[in-house]
Amino acid sequence: MVVIDSQSCIGCGACVQDCPQANLSVEEGTAKVLGNCMQCGHCVAICPANAVRIPEYDMEDVTEYDPETFRLAPEQVLNAIKFRRSIRHFKNTAVPPETLQKIIEAGRYTETAVNRQDNRFIVVQEKLPEFRKLIWEGWRKTAEILREQSDPQAQWYRSVYEKYENHPERDPLFFGAPVLLAVASGRALNGGMASANMETMAVSLGLGVLVSGMIERAIKANPQAQEWLELGEKQLVSCMLVGYPQLQYRRTAPRLRADITWK
Repeated sequence: MVVIDSQSCIGCGACVQDCPQANLSVEEGTAKVLGNCMQCGHCVAICPANAVRIPEYDMEDVTEYDPETFRLAPEQVLNAIKFRRSIRHFKNTAVPPETLQKIIEAGRYTETAVNRQDNRFIVVQEKLPEFRKLIWEGWRKTAEILREQSDPQAQWYRSVYEKYENHPERDPLFFGAPVLLAVASGRALNGGMASANMETMAVSLGLGVLVSGMIERAIKANPQAQEWLELGEKQLVSCMLVGYPQLQYRRTAPRLRADITWK
């Protein structure tokens, strides 16, 4: 629950004005909590007197705003977005845990609907060879499903399985990536937004990322793989291969003009 220090509160009403649930009021010069809330933290972030805390959260994690380190130049943001590439050639180099933790922090701080904070982040690095077998089994099952549906892609899936399943050095699913980051969530949009921020953070750390729909499909085709990830009641939203890129890009790639409707 939200706790307001009556000795520090100056009764300015900023938290009342900003509260998404209209769950605060100023009474006798002090802000008061009216009832249960979703603990979004807006009141903590906006209070000029730093009089608000949420005991269930780690308040040591709260950082004061600094315009020098919190603001991004628009040109740099756009250039970073334009320059990122889907990486399919990774170095055989492990990613330090502290670097992966920074990527997860970008996902943890991403907004979620009604502040559910319902994303789960699964980091697979040490046991990736073990998990790789389950993913390839899911790939084989996908081929069988497509065959039963008379889908012409079935033969291609089967041929890829037969050619590469036992050759990790030429694996067209993992491309030598040392890490698989899976994001699961109670709501796809929450996990998707977190994944986008995590990719941006990874690139800023000098890493490359490939968001793999094929690995996601293989996992969903194999219940054992889903159980291995311990998804529980959450749905798998994205699978990101992460590692240090082998190749260095020298410029951005072209794109079609934006399809925009102005009204």
